[in-house]
Amino acid sequence: MSLEFGNLTTQIAGDGQISAEEILELRRLGWADGQMSPDEAESLFLANDTCDEPSAEWCDFFVDALTSFVVHAVEPRGYVDQEMAEELIGRVDRDGRVGTMAELELLVRVIEVATNVPQVLRDYALKHVEEAVTLGEGPTRHGTLTASGINAAEVAILKRLIYGTGSERPAAVSRSEAEALLRIKDAALYEPNAPEWRDLFVKGVANYLLGFGGHEPLSHQRAAELEAFMKSEGTGIGGFLGRMARADVEDSFGSLLRVAGESEDVLAAWDDDADVAAQLDSSEQAWLQDMLDADEELDEMEKALIAFIDEETGESFVPRPVSTAAAA
Repeated sequence: MSLEFGNLTTQIAGDGQISAEEILELRRLGWADGQMSPDEAESLFLANDTCDEPSAEWCDFFVDALTSFVVHAVEPRGYVDQEMAEELIGRVDRDGRVGTMAELELLVRVIEVATNVPQVLRDYALKHVEEAVTLGEGPTRHGTLTASGINAAEVAILKRLIYGTGSERPAAVSRSEAEALLRIKDAALYEPNAPEWRDLFVKGVANYLLGFGGHEPLSHQRAAELEAFMKSEGTGIGGFLGRMARADVEDSFGSLLRVAGESEDVLAAWDDDADVAAQLDSSEQAWLQDMLDADEELDEMEKALIAFIDEETGESFVPRPVSTAAAA
């Protein structure tokens, strides 16, 4: 960490104020060598901890700088490893909670842009975004969270987290995410909510039940192996293609190479998987019924979800009556 960067963040931590000029100077100093060091990252957390009224400009800088550090500091770039995930959680978590809205935005942004992150970080982020959406108050990069109801800014931050490339099912909704949407729905059922919330709830839960998430991204280990292979001597484009042609299907990169060499077959298989996923199977029906039974009433949001599923599948899902469900 440069002396000037350290002095400036110490000054900010001391007076609890961050000016636009100081933010510009931090940007210049922090990326002077094209990357941020662990000491510089820690100093930004300390400055954020003591800032009385952080501005939108500070939140933008804090999130941009630390996302770059978390996602790109460790090879292969874009993959957050277990150690980095645990360090981020440990730094953000104080007394079991996320301390500031800037830190909440950081968690969401990391999952939004990373190629893959460990499950522990996904779970941690989902837990605290759910808590912030239902109970939290404060400004984020794209609007203000409120403690009552689900507003447009809260819908946006949920959508970014759920559909981020580093989420549990990139571009799709996982079971834990669908269950979080249902809990949020129950908590805000009788509050004034933004129109966007109904759309996210219905399509988000339906996505879990009927959507096809495709194949998971390469693991951190596989990505590192592939990157090392590509960087090794003699593996230019020609060498890479030549090795692809001779690769054994059980090779470490077998699935990747088959995708590259047999794209039509792979796409056809994806279409078949998507067709199967688009139907509500018995386990999905049982899960949905359990979720409907949990609050012992079929509310308007749940009715909208069932109507959407029926339209998508061309079949009718008929939930058990509340009295029957309660007695079961």
